[in-house]
Amino acid sequence: MAKAKTVYACTECGAQYPKWAGKCEACGAWNTLAEEVVAAAPTSKRTAARAAGGIAGTTVSLGRVTTADTPRWHTGLDEFDFVLGGGIVPGSMVLVGGEPGIGKSTLLLQVAARLEAAGQPTLYVSGEESALQVRLRADRLAEDASAVSLLTETSLETILATAAQPMAGGQVKCLIVDSIQTVHTELLEGAPGNVGQVRECAARLMRFAKDTSTTVFVIGHVTKGGGIAGPKTLEHIVDTVLYFEGDGTLDHRVLRATKNRFGSVDEIGVFRMVGTGLIPVENPSALFLGDRSAVASGSAVCALMEGTRPVLVEVQALAAKAGFGTPQRVANGIDSRRLALLLAVLDKRGGFSCAQLDVFCNIVGGMRVQEPSVDLAIVAALASSVVDKPLPAQAIFLGELGLGGEVRPVSQVERRLAEAAKLGMTKAFLSDRAIPRRAPGDMQLVGVRTLTDVLQRTVGKDAS
Repeated sequence: MAKAKTVYACTECGAQYPKWAGKCEACGAWNTLAEEVVAAAPTSKRTAARAAGGIAGTTVSLGRVTTADTPRWHTGLDEFDFVLGGGIVPGSMVLVGGEPGIGKSTLLLQVAARLEAAGQPTLYVSGEESALQVRLRADRLAEDASAVSLLTETSLETILATAAQPMAGGQVKCLIVDSIQTVHTELLEGAPGNVGQVRECAARLMRFAKDTSTTVFVIGHVTKGGGIAGPKTLEHIVDTVLYFEGDGTLDHRVLRATKNRFGSVDEIGVFRMVGTGLIPVENPSALFLGDRSAVASGSAVCALMEGTRPVLVEVQALAAKAGFGTPQRVANGIDSRRLALLLAVLDKRGGFSCAQLDVFCNIVGGMRVQEPSVDLAIVAALASSVVDKPLPAQAIFLGELGLGGEVRPVSQVERRLAEAAKLGMTKAFLSDRAIPRRAPGDMQLVGVRTLTDVLQRTVGKDAS
């Protein structure tokens, strides 16, 4: 028997090599080459013709392409529809990733039940759980999922053939695959979950979605680094990529869009995990600020822009005397390198030295902050903790901090201030160049230029 031909493919970019190497020369990633079996593709007359010289395709003038105003499907889960850009687009393919047990299967089973109730026949394919396990989860949900068609299968050919035939309620309009790492195609000899299988199965599901106008939802596992397992091309193939985030010890989850061809990226939806499933949270800002103590030092509020939505979050900082050795620097929800940079600016430009202090910084609620508008809130919280003096209770801090100690303006200030005023905030510290002409409500806008101005107006200490 002839030995099967194998190649080593990079799980990040998909580049292939004849032998293993520690580093991918295409994308520069280390230890990402995985061995996979290459099977000979079935040949046909059309394939042979293309290989010989190619077959000319039929072109069409772009102005003659007819467009149809297809309405989106609304599930009734407002946060889910909001993240997708206003609802589900027929014929799209959505990839949902997240940690094990975060609630991916629960959410999509709720979506399936609501679509079925709205007259959109849905097929739920489970490659990891038995029919009994899916039924037990469905019984716990507030939605009635009894009409949803269920298929426990891992063969892609069987899944596509089943989805192509009419169900009890009509032709399948939505296909949910749980998960892509368990599905395999007979065209390749590799095991389910390897680079070749995941890439080929995703590509064929995408073609099925476009050819039949069937919406396809695919669940993907994540790696230790937090990315979706499999080749990076998996995220390039699909139309929308959603990440389900959250701490297992908390009862809320954050659904974040990192790619969306039919809406804004970086939108978030917030859900509460209860015994009957996931419940959308109408006001995420109130959730994140609900347990805030107004008398504790080291606490500041900042207004973030998550896509098109302003969200208020609490920044907590704690500076304590180091017990021994090198002081600790612990950051939750922000980049640790960003925290180190802000500590250096606070020391050099603000006169607050934390060289002998353990520093802990946390974004309450498990939120992950990437934009620099939170800089001013972090340094204010750190200074407040060092002198053990609370900041103004109903104040927010908006601004990016430069290495020279200057406070720089942030984008969409009016929307951030409006959200803060809606939640009862009465004062805002921001760059004097970003002060709008009209303040929302009775909010007092305090313009600052440097870090020294902020410290003088909050903790009452000049830069030394």
